[in-house]
Parts: sequence; C-alpha cells; structure tokens
Amino acid sequence: MVPPNVSEPSPQPPAGLDLSGRRALVTGAAGGIGLACARRLAAAGAEVVIVDLREEEAKAAAEEIGGRAVAADLSDAAAVETIDCDVDILVNNAGLQHVAPVTEFPPDVFARIQRIMVEAPFRLARRALPGMYERGWGRIVGISSVHGRIASPYKVAYVTAKHALEGMTKVIALEAAEHGVTANCVSPAYVRTPLVEHQIADQAAAHGMEPDRVVDEIMLARAAIRRLIEPEEVAEMVAYLCSPHASMITGASLTMDGGWTAH
Repeated sequence: MVPPNVSEPSPQPPAGLDLSGRRALVTGAAGGIGLACARRLAAAGAEVVIVDLREEEAKAAAEEIGGRAVAADLSDAAAVETIDCDVDILVNNAGLQHVAPVTEFPPDVFARIQRIMVEAPFRLARRALPGMYERGWGRIVGISSVHGRIASPYKVAYVTAKHALEGMTKVIALEAAEHGVTANCVSPAYVRTPLVEHQIADQAAAHGMEPDRVVDEIMLARAAIRRLIEPEEVAEMVAYLCSPHASMITGASLTMDGGWTAH
C-alpha cells in the first residue's frame, strides 16, 4: 500500500537543461528506461541515436523524438564496432535478465549477458572517449541497478554484469576527469518496465499470488517507499548528470531505490 504522503512523479520534466548541439547515443532505447532517457535528452535539444536489437521499435521511437535508429545486436562485438560513437553523451542502458540457480545457469546465457551489459559498454566508451576528450566535454552514464551494489539469489549474470558496469564506470571517471568528461551510474531498484512486468507475472505464477502482492510483498519488501519507480524518474536523473549543476559528480553511483539499501 502506498503511504498517503508519497506522490506520483510529475509527467512534465523541469526546464533548464539545454543540450542543443549535443549528440547522444542511448542503447536499449526502443522501450523502457532507454526510451525515457532518449525522450528526455531529445526534449533538452540533443540529437539522439537510438540503438536497439528491435529494429522496427527503434525506428518508431526515433521517429517519435526526431532522432535516428540503429539496429544492432550488442552481443555481437563486430556489430558493436560498426556503431558511430562520435557522440557527446553515451547512455549504456541495454540489458536483459535470466533467473536460475548458479548450478543451473546456462553458461552461454551468462556469457551473452556479459557481452551486452559489460563488453558492449566498454567498446562503445573506448571509441566515444577520444572525441569527447577533443571537445573537452562528455557525459557517460551507465544504467546500473541496486544489484550493482548488492546481490539477490538466482541472478548471477545480471548481478555480475551490474557490478562490473559500476567498476568500469569508475575507472573511466578517473581517466576522463582531466578532459572535461564525467562518468556515473544511476542505480534504480525495480522500475516499471516490460522487463519487470514480465518478472511480476512469472513470480505471481510461481508463488500462486496476485501480481499486486508480488510487487508489495516480494519486490518492495525492503523498500521504504512502496511503489515501482517510473522510467521518467530515471531519465530525469540521467538528464541531471548531463547538466552544468552536475559537473562535479563523477565516479558516483546514484541510487534510486526508495530506501531499499538504507537497511
């Protein structure tokens, strides 16, 4: 049950962020958090490149925001190397989930998750950084998770990848600081995305529970604020990290978890 003092987020983003003339690349941006980030950066004036495996959805999203779509399988290193990385803003968002005990976790699935969520961000960042260094400005944001800070059982690949993304982002932050480039992670708990909606349905079936009870009693059991995070809230944090007010924030992991990790 949502406490009476908790209000839903405003659908209108605050004014003040001007990214006119900046070019942003957002991975996994045909839906969910990635699409929310693409919309927010485009609203601030950035030219946004949407990278996603789902070609038609990516094209539709790009048309909506006046951006450009690139269909690419980020688990394919050769495909990643063809993506134009001459950008000012890189948002490493693409990811997937697989739930199984370690003893039953398919090694090929584990490896694919690392390629998409660790190796692809590395490959994109290493090619984007020289241009950012030359221009003296850049923003790299990794969409991490509370699972980049703590662990849950049955999510060995996802937890491993998010911990790796956080570590890699910190290294980039230290190397890039003298060039006017910041690198940070945004680490939300459960966000209202298709990925999470599928998890809710799966857990409801597995536990014989109503979906609302799964959210309240399982997903939000340790949270102080008892609701799912909206994708637009994550996008606002990403936008803030691209603003002049955030120029001293680098190598950080900004947690959005309703108090989950405050325990």
